[in-house]
Amino acid sequence: MPDPSAYESHLSPQAVAFLISLPRRKQRLVLDIADKLARNPFCLGDYVLDEGTGRMVDNLVIGEFIFSFWVDHAAKEVRITEIIKL
Repeated sequence: MPDPSAYESHLSPQAVAFLISLPRRKQRLVLDIADKLARNPFCLGDYVLDEGTGRMVDNLVIGEFIFSFWVDHAAKEVRITEIIKL
Protein backbone atom coordinates (compact mmCIF):
# COMPACT_ATOMS: atom_id res chain seq x y z
CA MET A 1 0.00 0.00 0.00
CA PRO A 2 1.42 3.44 -0.92
CA ASP A 3 2.44 5.79 1.88
CA PRO A 4 -0.39 8.38 2.15
CA SER A 5 2.06 10.99 3.44
CA ALA A 6 4.42 10.60 0.47
CA TYR A 7 4.72 13.22 -2.23
CA GLU A 8 4.65 12.33 -5.92
CA SER A 9 6.61 13.86 -8.79
CA HIS A 10 4.69 15.20 -11.78
CA LEU A 11 6.38 16.21 -15.02
CA SER A 12 5.06 18.96 -17.26
CA PRO A 13 4.55 18.20 -20.97
CA GLN A 14 7.79 20.09 -21.66
CA ALA A 15 9.69 17.93 -19.15
CA VAL A 16 8.17 14.75 -20.61
CA ALA A 17 9.20 15.81 -24.13
CA PHE A 18 12.76 16.27 -22.89
CA LEU A 19 12.67 12.93 -21.09
CA ILE A 20 11.59 10.92 -24.12
CA SER A 21 14.35 12.52 -26.22
CA LEU A 22 16.98 10.88 -23.98
CA PRO A 23 18.48 7.41 -24.32
CA ARG A 24 16.88 4.81 -22.02
CA ARG A 25 19.67 4.85 -19.44
CA LYS A 26 19.42 8.65 -19.10
CA GLN A 27 15.61 8.40 -18.91
CA ARG A 28 15.93 6.08 -15.90
CA LEU A 29 18.44 8.46 -14.29
CA VAL A 30 16.12 11.46 -14.75
CA LEU A 31 13.12 9.55 -13.38
CA ASP A 32 15.18 8.44 -10.37
CA ILE A 33 16.12 12.06 -9.68
CA ALA A 34 12.46 13.11 -9.98
CA ASP A 35 11.53 10.44 -7.43
CA LYS A 36 14.29 11.65 -5.08
CA LEU A 37 12.90 15.19 -5.32
CA ALA A 38 9.46 13.87 -4.41
CA ARG A 39 10.88 12.03 -1.40
CA ASN A 40 12.47 15.29 -0.20
CA PRO A 41 9.92 18.00 -1.09
CA PHE A 42 11.47 20.54 1.28
CA CYS A 43 14.87 20.61 -0.46
CA LEU A 44 15.98 24.01 -1.64
CA GLY A 45 17.12 24.69 -5.16
CA ASP A 46 20.45 26.19 -6.11
CA TYR A 47 18.60 29.30 -7.28
CA VAL A 48 15.01 30.54 -7.58
CA LEU A 49 13.32 32.26 -10.52
CA ASP A 50 9.89 33.87 -10.93
CA GLU A 51 8.13 32.01 -13.75
CA GLY A 52 6.26 35.16 -14.76
CA THR A 53 3.00 34.40 -12.94
CA GLY A 54 4.30 35.23 -9.49
CA ARG A 55 5.13 31.62 -8.66
CA MET A 56 8.70 31.08 -7.57
CA VAL A 57 10.36 28.06 -9.19
CA ASP A 58 13.35 26.34 -7.62
CA ASN A 59 16.16 25.28 -9.93
CA LEU A 60 18.41 22.49 -8.81
CA VAL A 61 21.57 21.37 -10.59
CA ILE A 62 21.97 17.60 -10.26
CA GLY A 63 24.77 16.03 -12.24
CA GLU A 64 24.39 17.07 -15.86
CA PHE A 65 20.81 18.32 -15.48
CA ILE A 66 18.95 21.36 -14.17
CA PHE A 67 15.54 20.56 -12.70
CA SER A 68 13.04 23.42 -12.42
CA PHE A 69 10.28 22.63 -9.95
CA TRP A 70 7.80 23.91 -7.41
CA VAL A 71 6.05 22.04 -4.65
CA ASP A 72 2.29 21.87 -4.14
CA HIS A 73 2.16 20.89 -0.48
CA ALA A 74 -1.65 20.75 -0.42
CA ALA A 75 -1.67 18.11 -3.18
CA LYS A 76 1.62 16.54 -2.00
CA GLU A 77 3.15 16.94 -5.45
CA VAL A 78 6.52 18.09 -6.74
CA ARG A 79 5.78 19.76 -10.07
CA ILE A 80 8.77 19.51 -12.39
CA THR A 81 8.27 22.19 -15.00
CA GLU A 82 11.47 21.88 -17.00
CA ILE A 83 14.58 19.73 -17.25
CA ILE A 84 17.66 21.01 -19.07
CA LYS A 85 20.83 19.11 -19.93
CA LEU A 86 23.97 21.08 -19.17
